[in-house]
Amino acid sequence: MKKSTIWIIACVMGFAFLGLLLLQISYIEEMAKMKKEQFDESVNRALNNASHNLEVNETQRYLEKDVNEVERRAYTQDSVYVNGLDGAIKHSHQFSVSADDGTFYSAFELKTFQTNPSSVPKAMIMRTDKNQMSEATKSLQEIVRTRYVYQKGLLDEVVYNILYTASDRPLKERVNFKMLDQDITHELQMSGINIPYHFTVSTSDGREVYRCPDYSDEGRQYSYTTTLFRNDPTSKMGVLRIHFPEMSSYIFSSVRFMIPAVIFTVVLLITFIFTIVVIFRQKRYTEIKNDFINNMTHELKTPISSISLAAQMMNDDAVTKSPQMMKHLGGVINDEAKRLRFLVEKVLQMSMFDNKTAAFKKKELDLNELLEQVAASFSLRVEHTGGKIDLDIEAVDSALYVDEVHFQNAITNLMDNAVKYRKPDEPVNILIHTWNEADRLCFSIEDNGLGIKKENVRKIFDKFYRVHTGNVHDVKGFGLGLAYVKKIINLHEGDIKCESELGRGTKFIVSLPVFEVSGER
Repeated sequence: MKKSTIWIIACVMGFAFLGLLLLQISYIEEMAKMKKEQFDESVNRALNNASHNLEVNETQRYLEKDVNEVERRAYTQDSVYVNGLDGAIKHSHQFSVSADDGTFYSAFELKTFQTNPSSVPKAMIMRTDKNQMSEATKSLQEIVRTRYVYQKGLLDEVVYNILYTASDRPLKERVNFKMLDQDITHELQMSGINIPYHFTVSTSDGREVYRCPDYSDEGRQYSYTTTLFRNDPTSKMGVLRIHFPEMSSYIFSSVRFMIPAVIFTVVLLITFIFTIVVIFRQKRYTEIKNDFINNMTHELKTPISSISLAAQMMNDDAVTKSPQMMKHLGGVINDEAKRLRFLVEKVLQMSMFDNKTAAFKKKELDLNELLEQVAASFSLRVEHTGGKIDLDIEAVDSALYVDEVHFQNAITNLMDNAVKYRKPDEPVNILIHTWNEADRLCFSIEDNGLGIKKENVRKIFDKFYRVHTGNVHDVKGFGLGLAYVKKIINLHEGDIKCESELGRGTKFIVSLPVFEVSGER
């Protein structure tokens, strides 16, 4: 599949996942906003009801108190008057309410009943008794009616008293805080809100008169207020302020069922991104593998062709088989066989490290001496280009505990790269430097060769990676040398880094732990 096709599919799927994720987040935000609005409405309604109940309770207390006081001041007076001329008897009932200063608020007098026993014949006594019973019934009805008027007068007096005297009392005396707390709890529960709350009561000018016992400022940024005694003068009004420490959790609980959906979407998005990364990585590995196969084929063909040609010459009767010729052909076959074995061993070494089957045979070595030996073995190749190898030995503690074969091969690969990647028709100069840094032993190999682009420096330690030079095979290799070096250095608890600039050369810096006398690092 083409790379552009993979990119198109990846972009479409990525936008689809992102769109789904954004829709879910937007839906959660809308649900939370709606829940918050419902919560605000319910709390405000509950506070208004609690404020109304507070005023009703205050009015009821005043009614109970003032009616009792007025009834204590009220009195009734029954009078019986006998007329001496005709012997008529008059009955009257009077009800009066007066203030402390003697002022009468109301006075009610029932209808006067008059009876004249002497003028009633004895034969009519029974009939008169019946008439008196009828009159008594009417009198009772009149009493009830008058009582109603009387009680209405009392209520009017109480209401006037409330209007003129209730607001003069301090706010903390007018409010029953325990009952207010109960009303708030009841009203909130009726609205479906059953979470802890804290409240305060203050005057209209901000002076706090009450605070609930378990009060805390947590969640105070989300507070609700309502006015107490809103029909009183402004200076006499109160302010009830309430807030909910767990309101965020309450709002979140209404949308948390959507959280798993968002998490699954994020997991799918991450999995998709990881899959795309793996696809591109595998595609790159496939390209590197193809380059490796091409390079390996090219590298192996040269020694095989040389060996085959030498064998043909040895078997060709037309070629004179002089001792010198036979020695030359034998040398060619031996050298090319060594080269072929070296190439195969490189691949086998990396395979062993990948399979974790390689075993180190570590021993104590001197880094300064080892670098001098490697420099001596490369001196002829370097001098053949007209260049030289300089040694700058500064390391005092130069003892190492390493596998001699593998570690020497790693240094040889670095030196081999310095010679191979030189500038055409220019001498190559190599500087080898050793030094101590804290408890580490360091060395560097620097050349004045072709150098490497900055974007390629971080890739040179990848297996099979080679800096592209087109189809020109002027530099042979599989792309395994630096990967092998890094593997060896890391397995010896060391670090390696590369500093390079295109056209000015490359410098490899290696840091290793110093070998201690006990043999432990």
